[in-house]
Amino acid sequence: MDALRLDDSALHLEYADHPFAADEQFADIGDLPARVERALPRLRMALVYGGDKSADGAVLHPTVNRRPWKSYKAVAEDIAGALERLGVGEVHLVADDMHLGENLQRHNIHMAWLNTGGVQGFNSVSHASAMLEMMGVPYVGHNPLTAATLDSKDAFKRYLVALGIPTTPFMTWNLERGPFVPEMNARFFGTFGHFRGPFVVKPVSGRASLHVHVVDDVSGLTDKVTEVFEATENDVLIEPYLEGREFCVSVCGSVVARNRELVRLADPFVLSAVERVLEPNERIFTSMDKKPITNDRVRTLDPEIDSAEIARLRGLAREVFVEFGLNTLVRIDIRADAAGRMCILETNPKPDLKRPGDNITSLVCTELKQHGMDYDDLILSLLADRLDLLLGPQNRMPQHLLELVG
Repeated sequence: MDALRLDDSALHLEYADHPFAADEQFADIGDLPARVERALPRLRMALVYGGDKSADGAVLHPTVNRRPWKSYKAVAEDIAGALERLGVGEVHLVADDMHLGENLQRHNIHMAWLNTGGVQGFNSVSHASAMLEMMGVPYVGHNPLTAATLDSKDAFKRYLVALGIPTTPFMTWNLERGPFVPEMNARFFGTFGHFRGPFVVKPVSGRASLHVHVVDDVSGLTDKVTEVFEATENDVLIEPYLEGREFCVSVCGSVVARNRELVRLADPFVLSAVERVLEPNERIFTSMDKKPITNDRVRTLDPEIDSAEIARLRGLAREVFVEFGLNTLVRIDIRADAAGRMCILETNPKPDLKRPGDNITSLVCTELKQHGMDYDDLILSLLADRLDLLLGPQNRMPQHLLELVG
């Protein structure tokens, strides 16, 4: 059986002198802390969670959920609670559905926070931000194009290839083109050559490892591609399964709160570089829908033992953040091959922000204490960083919000 060869030079796998691998350095924060403090008690915010297409009046006509649906309302309540503790004047939970505009108008909302994967249809993770752009409501979240690009694994990976950032070889298939038959598919041979497996088959748009399968041999691809397509009615992605360790790292903007005090870093803030702990015979991290993320399912990396891995993860995170022009939080999922060479699998534009509790956490929040932060600090960081962006040189802040910050 031929092995799929990943060329080190093509994958940019040396990070000792990587420009984004430096330790934290600070920049001038200016008067941002005072302006944020002035705005918070006067601010009316909407916390937007995923609307349910089966709810009365949510949509005109129910269609297909191309991305497995979840309301994320419980996490929206966690975020709303943090905003209230931070002193935000009003926080309203609002569903991402056909009534979004009228609900924002009814509460006279200044600003929204997007915690939604959408309601239905294609690229649903981008629908709420597109509506807010049209209505002129600023928000914490990704712009529509960025959200759709990150959530579409094939589009994201094509950008990675163009930028020279390491990712696995891949191809996609849609059964509207007919059954997937690897032996008769020129694209498959051009991508994988004589490699026979194992492969990973998964939706191009998904969440929580749902409908993700390991296929040990090329002979099993036809049936599994059909199964995933029938579950999602969307393109199916095929890539090699990597045998090595699995990591996650999160990254957001440079304005960070520690003990409720704002600082500005010189680079994007990288946090929670951790290893996912797989059980024996668990080849892919089990969906959090089936098994909650507990502290024993993630391992904090040791700066002495894992220094090389930490440097690589930080470098990759900052490179993705800068090269993709991101301006709010993402979580990057990374897997190594048997030789330890890391490849980016995907980047989650709406990572779980569940508030940590008794032995329950989220992958983003696992290392907050190591950064001198708690959950409310993280929420303040994301809000303050967005206000900073709106106040920036491109002058994006609408007049109604500018009056609040002074």
